[in-house]
Amino acid sequence: MLPSKTPAPLDLRNLLPDAPAQPVWTRVSLLTLALLAAAAAVLRFLFLVRKPFWFDECFSAEVSRLSWYDFSRLLWWREANMSLYYLLLRGWLHFGFSPFFIRSFSVAVSLATLPAIFWLGRKLFDRQVGLIAVALLTFNAYHIRYAQEARSYSLLVLLATVSSGLFVAALRHPSRRNRWGYVLASVLAVYTHLYALLLAAQWLSVRGQERAKLHETRATEFHTLRHNWIWIGLAVLPLLVFAAKTGAGPIGWITRPSLREVLDFTEQLAGNDGLPLLLLYAAACLAAIISQEKMTWLLRPGIASDVWTRQFLLVWLLFPVGVTLLLSLARPIFLGRYFIFCLPALVILAAAGLARLRNTWMLALSLAAMLLLSLQGTLSYYDHDFDLERDGSGAAADYILTHAQPGDAILFYVPSARAPYQFFKTIRDGESSRSSAATGSAHEVEVIYPRHSDHLDYRDFTGKPTSDFLRTVPGEYARVWMVLMSNGGPSHPDATTLMINQVLAESFPRAERVQFPEVEVRLYSRP
Repeated sequence: MLPSKTPAPLDLRNLLPDAPAQPVWTRVSLLTLALLAAAAAVLRFLFLVRKPFWFDECFSAEVSRLSWYDFSRLLWWREANMSLYYLLLRGWLHFGFSPFFIRSFSVAVSLATLPAIFWLGRKLFDRQVGLIAVALLTFNAYHIRYAQEARSYSLLVLLATVSSGLFVAALRHPSRRNRWGYVLASVLAVYTHLYALLLAAQWLSVRGQERAKLHETRATEFHTLRHNWIWIGLAVLPLLVFAAKTGAGPIGWITRPSLREVLDFTEQLAGNDGLPLLLLYAAACLAAIISQEKMTWLLRPGIASDVWTRQFLLVWLLFPVGVTLLLSLARPIFLGRYFIFCLPALVILAAAGLARLRNTWMLALSLAAMLLLSLQGTLSYYDHDFDLERDGSGAAADYILTHAQPGDAILFYVPSARAPYQFFKTIRDGESSRSSAATGSAHEVEVIYPRHSDHLDYRDFTGKPTSDFLRTVPGEYARVWMVLMSNGGPSHPDATTLMINQVLAESFPRAERVQFPEVEVRLYSRP
């Protein structure tokens, strides 16, 4: 009788082959990457302040300027979702406070993503795939659009790329440095944005292989990764407690996505040039995952031959969006820009497909077409926004500061709407202090709601004015400014707006209204 053989444990390092035996850098690759980085810098710094600095960006800046006490309290009670970004921006603001300078932090982070994409593309495939992926990202309008915004999205893309690169490194070479680097990058990604579902995609990519091959045995490497995920879970536990405590309130404004909105998101993620560019990306991704034997006339062997690599990128690209759309059937939680961290998977998978093309001229022609269409999408973005329309918070604040008179008071229907006013007031005060001929009549306006202290307070970001409070206003002020937003607009005012209309009209017969995008400014006064 032959002795029974115990199945050998699965070595997760066999899920993907070692990186190709080629030097990391050559003169050509260095020169190519440098030229692409220069082009990326031009495209991201170009027209950096053409688009208005809107509510979300002003909110980022004002949150980051709070005192340490107010900053920590606000993060815990309301804004833990982007805590790492706010913390880094807080340090950045020590060196400047103009819209250009504030947005340049996101630009710098987006440029750091280029070598990270090359590094990951080379780890998964080879140097050529890495360079093609960098080229696609350089001209991608979606990446450029959020590189020019003072929010956490470009940082999320960078950390998702680094986390995935260290995840692959920990699989291939499970050293202590790779494992703990992966844990750190993953934790930072979650603290950059709670929607960092990349970690679930990483788990699924390995779990599927582990179930298929382990049967009843256990793999040491899988357990090592499991320990890493436990450490990640413990590190992000405060965020999970925060999410459980606050519930869906912070994202309660998200509406259920339509099929048209989902299609728009896919077109925008591919580069904002409509269906032609999206189809080219789809064809390139298909070339990366299709069997070479089925299309020998078009594809060459030796690229994308590893099953796990392709599955990992597909899960990274599709799972976060798919599961969120499914959950949105019960409670809307899908918002396109939250899934910008899927962009590295898209460009690397498309780059792998392009690299598989048998003829060099086919590769060059296909890549040139994709880059030209991507550039066209970027030029279109420079002309007008996509994905969302920025509100007129800046124009509204400028109007108030220009037309204010001594003794005026101001209150905000949404307390957090004070952030744009405070931001542009700081900008204007700085300009006035540097110039003896300041523009406009920047008279001091007393903020009466929200106001809990002489400076912006963490409590100034929540609540709504009550009727009892509003009835105390007329006795002290002859003119009162009111800023309304997120209240249903002039055509569909909510209950609080109707109450404001009634109470203030009792003492202020005159009410001038000026409408800005998503923002209404009123000036209540007596004859």
